[in-house]
This record gives sequence, structure tokens and C-alpha cells, in this order.
Amino acid sequence: MVIQTDQMPDDRQLAIISEQLGRAPRGIEAVAAVDGEGTPLVLRMAPVVDGKPFPTLYWLSCARLKVAISRIEAGGAIKQLEARLQHEPGFLAVYHASHRDYVDRRWRYMSDAQRAEVERLGYADVMRERGIGGIANWDQVRCLHTQYAHHLCGNNVVGQWLDAEFGVADCLP
Repeated sequence: MVIQTDQMPDDRQLAIISEQLGRAPRGIEAVAAVDGEGTPLVLRMAPVVDGKPFPTLYWLSCARLKVAISRIEAGGAIKQLEARLQHEPGFLAVYHASHRDYVDRRWRYMSDAQRAEVERLGYADVMRERGIGGIANWDQVRCLHTQYAHHLCGNNVVGQWLDAEFGVADCLP
């Protein structure tokens, strides 16, 4: 079960996140999705971390999901998806809509101060044009992990495909 939360992590969740990442977390704005026990699945990240644009709005933190998706990536799923994008205009259009949803969410989540910082640092175009995982070419697929994280929090056709084809959601407790 996935529950969208968009809340600051509590002390228990911060400890879990540190364990999931193998280090102290940086740049977390909120826990965007949890399982039924409140364990973080997806983190919502700040637009700028350590003075640089952070390319990922949603970060998949759940180890179980990361392992399952890594296996799917290793099996050639990205090439399969990119071939489908080239041959199915309808799928490509929905995929572009997923990127637009991601970009719009990233911009909407920014505070006025963050937008001003993004503008001052010269990253506004990057934040308005780069899609899921920071990709510039919306006809390609990068990192199924970021696609799936977005799926758990937004509208992502690749995440929907991962559930339909591989049952990724079945990995959740």
C-alpha cells in the first residue's frame, strides 16, 4: 500500500532514510510517499542542494523497490521503452505529459525564495525544461527509479507500465 504524504520526516523516518541511503540525507524537503507502516518510499527533494540544481524532484528511497527496478533495468527495459516511444506516438505523447507533470510539480513546490535562488543561480531554464531525472531529451528514458518514484507521487506512464509488465508494486509490504 502506498500513501502519499508530503510531510517532513520525523526522527524515526530520518533514521530509516539514513539506513536506506547508507548516509545522512541532504536536500530532503518532505517524505512524499510511505508504505502502510509509515516507512519512506519516496523523498521529495529541494531544487538546489549545495548550490547546484538537484535534477530529481522525487527520489526513490525504498531498498526493495530499488532492487526490483535495478533488475528490470538490467534486463533491457529502457531499450524496450525507447523503442516503444519511437513507434507509438500515443505512448510518446503520454510520456511527454509525464515529464510536463514532473516539471510543473517541481516548479510549484518551490517557495518564492527557492525560485529566486534558482533564478539568481541561472538554473531557471534547467528547472523548466529538464524532465524526470533531469533528462533534456524527452524522447529518451533515463533511470527507471526516478520514473517509478514519480509514478508513486504523480502521473507517470513508465511507472504504470512497470506495474503492469513487471508487478513492481507487488514488492511493497
